Amino acid sequence: MRVLIPGGCGFIGSSIAIYLKKNIKNCEIITIDNLSRNTSYLNEKKLKKHHIRNIKKNLSTVNTSYIFKKDKKKFDFIIDCCAEPSVEISKKNPKLVFNSNLTSTLSILEIAKKNNSKIIYLSTSRVYSIKKINNLFKNITYKKKMPKRIKINENFSVDSPISFYGFTKLSSEILIKEYSFLHNLKYIINRCGVISGYGQFGRQDQGFLSMWLWRHLNKIPINYQGFGGYGNQIRDILDINDLCILIKEQIIKINKINNEVFNVGGGIKNSISLNELTKFSNKVTQNKTLIRKKIKTSNYDLRYYVTDNKKIYSKYKWRVRTSINDIIKNTLESLILNKKKLLKIL
Repeated sequence: MRVLIPGGCGFIGSSIAIYLKKNIKNCEIITIDNLSRNTSYLNEKKLKKHHIRNIKKNLSTVNTSYIFKKDKKKFDFIIDCCAEPSVEISKKNPKLVFNSNLTSTLSILEIAKKNNSKIIYLSTSRVYSIKKINNLFKNITYKKKMPKRIKINENFSVDSPISFYGFTKLSSEILIKEYSFLHNLKYIINRCGVISGYGQFGRQDQGFLSMWLWRHLNKIPINYQGFGGYGNQIRDILDINDLCILIKEQIIKINKINNEVFNVGGGIKNSISLNELTKFSNKVTQNKTLIRKKIKTSNYDLRYYVTDNKKIYSKYKWRVRTSINDIIKNTLESLILNKKKLLKIL
């Protein structure tokens, strides 16, 4: 089996690449990543240790036919992890995000068409309506803790606003469906929430959990931003290893389960507020850091998001295995192990 992973030197892409290399017999993995981030080079080194080759190219600007001209073998699967994941960067530089997230999808689909590749696309929970999610809690004051009982499923509204980032990901989903219809391509779309775990590098645009731990580890101030500045915002977290296990199962069962959209996340048991994460971070790092209140926040900000995994649970034997406590410990372990390297680039 040959697998191409666009965005393969990011946290998620590199983790999936290494997992599949270890756990699928005779699996050849090739990644394509332009290494635009400093942390990408650390992941590329890990890939090399597992004999995974990265092609340093930008999929939004390059001629894909030229890249693979000498490569006569076909790709059985394309696992698309290629994205600029920052919602705030999408406000400041929409052209960059449009090219990284949507133009690159078009390039990937052209590769899939030529190879008749099956596609697993990592989308985002950010395709769902910001206003309609926030309105679920309009009668609860910011000072009060929100109840962890509402879950967002695949039928929730995708009406605007969804952020420019969310727009590019939702548009990519539609593009995949159109290519599937025209060229008979099999696909799976996973709308992922926050993914964390071992190997995440503490950047805000990679997920708040690793950034929270990094700042506690180094006693860097943190903001409770928006919604009154009380830190009651809630997200659910999925461990990267649990995601890798799911991707493997989806590969194995693609001929039986395909052309589906799934929400994938940690669920209610793995949901946590900023306040709760701060207390846990204090405990595991044995450090306290300055917490500042900032009343204003981005108009793209969400007060709450927790995934409903009901649909994906009904289709696969896969379940969320790693607890939020273990995710925090795993993420912290890798931050401590790589602290000297990360201090130079974060």
